[in-house]
Amino acid sequence: MRNFLNFLRSKTFLIQLGLALLFSIIIIFLVLNWLNSTTNHGEFVEVPDFSKLSVMEMRKSIEDAGLRYEVLDSANYNPDYPRFSIIEQTPSAGAKVKTNRKIYFTVNPSGYKKVTVPKIIQVTKRNASSMLKAVGLDVERVTYVDELGKDMVYQLKHKGKYIKPGDKLPKTSKIELICGNGTIPERAIIKADSEQE
Repeated sequence: MRNFLNFLRSKTFLIQLGLALLFSIIIIFLVLNWLNSTTNHGEFVEVPDFSKLSVMEMRKSIEDAGLRYEVLDSANYNPDYPRFSIIEQTPSAGAKVKTNRKIYFTVNPSGYKKVTVPKIIQVTKRNASSMLKAVGLDVERVTYVDELGKDMVYQLKHKGKYIKPGDKLPKTSKIELICGNGTIPERAIIKADSEQE
């Protein structure tokens, strides 16, 4: 034990301890400098606003800014943006990021996805409107014809053409409902009269 204490007080030990401390300080200094240079410590790039740019325009801008990108699946169609343009980005425009940071983009699809016209023939106008709204279609107008079922849907039209349940239309399409007005159709009266004769 005494030999060990004498060794701790010896000139050899103190020199070795001093060299070890100096070596450690040099290593720490070099590592910190290396981290600063490789991580661009304190150097940031401001993320540009890519909204409404086409994917080709975005690619050029992102390369000029020293960033990388990834395009995510297209979202629901947004009519306020051009087709196949950027509608969303993460991080957002103006954010400060490191060079080579990856920016994630959502692209506007080519149009509204198509939805199936629900089975609304022989359904009340009120229920038919709710069912259409549930799938993303709208009632443009209601036209009445002579049919016994008041406010009962008998036919459907889209852009002036007759359509039927099961047909596919772009989401947000406008539908015309053709409903009964509660009056017995003239053809039914004529048929009933001819059967009585």
